[in-house]
Amino acid sequence: MKPISASRILIDLPQGAEILVIRLRSLGDVVMLTPALAALHAWRPDLRLSVLVEPPFAPVLEGNPAVAELLLHRDFFSTASALRRRHFPVTFNQHGGPTSAFLTAAAGSPLRICWSHCRFGFLYNQRIPDVGALDSRQHFHTVEHRLTQFYWAGLPPSSIPPAQVFPQPDAVASVEQLLAANSIGPHSSFAVVHPGAAYFTKRWALEHFAAAAQVLHSRHGLAPVVVLGPGDRDPALRDAVRRLFPAPAVVFDSLSLRELIALISRARIFLGNDSGPAHLATAAGRPVVVIFGSSDSVTWRPWQVPHRVIQNEFSCNPCRGDRCYAFPEPRCILSVTLEQVRDACDALLAETQPLATAALAPYEST
Repeated sequence: MKPISASRILIDLPQGAEILVIRLRSLGDVVMLTPALAALHAWRPDLRLSVLVEPPFAPVLEGNPAVAELLLHRDFFSTASALRRRHFPVTFNQHGGPTSAFLTAAAGSPLRICWSHCRFGFLYNQRIPDVGALDSRQHFHTVEHRLTQFYWAGLPPSSIPPAQVFPQPDAVASVEQLLAANSIGPHSSFAVVHPGAAYFTKRWALEHFAAAAQVLHSRHGLAPVVVLGPGDRDPALRDAVRRLFPAPAVVFDSLSLRELIALISRARIFLGNDSGPAHLATAAGRPVVVIFGSSDSVTWRPWQVPHRVIQNEFSCNPCRGDRCYAFPEPRCILSVTLEQVRDACDALLAETQPLATAALAPYEST
């Protein structure tokens, strides 16, 4: 992707200038911002990048060398006041929603940047073209979309780095204890399985996940470690998971995000729906098998890691996913078979066999 640089904003900033980057909301969005931050930092490491996120997603950026300062948005007025006092010369809004738009305005930067399609456009004085105006392709990965703001502002286009997360030592130690308590030693291989997702149109059947976990254990010797997130903690769901995933499967339903990052970073393989943990696995450099239903696999596929995407095409795909807009039931996710997932896992594990011995690398480096 080689979008046209239309300004010298970043080029002309003085040494050590501070830049504010706003990225509110979801886990996957914050993960997929990390390549853009890394690219900007690699080009001009003198610039100080302050990134504003919401507290639940802050662990994604812990230890990231591209981030000089991690700012937390807790409530509008205190955040707006704190940003105003900093006098950032440039603010990039990588979110574009109403709250982030008014926070951008409140920061009072001389240069306030967002895409041309963002709401409340009058709050910005630099509105960049949509990605389609910068590149002739029809589909783009969200990582490429994130970079368009920085390209337009002067970052020279080059190879795009992978997404990254950095497990923290205390979270690593906590996860090691949890694994050991469940008979998974420091050199044992395991698969992380995440059966959750935001919408039912993105959730493969729990029974299928249980069968796939059994395949990973019986054919590949991998202990299944099932993780449930905050949105998956309904008591009935947890009971179903524990019933369908008996030993040797392990179920973790209360990990912090920091612990989840540490856990996934040591997995032999990740299997799950299109969701935040799948993006964490991508950023941890793990082999990833992702099952897509209603969402866009071109935009949200794993970025620069060995992976398999499983999606059966329907003319209505992609859609918002809050309901099925074309059929009485979401055929997109219901049509995915156990055989498809099994074959994808088999192929990816065979392809990435050398990675098995490197699975402990994130822990050994701490």
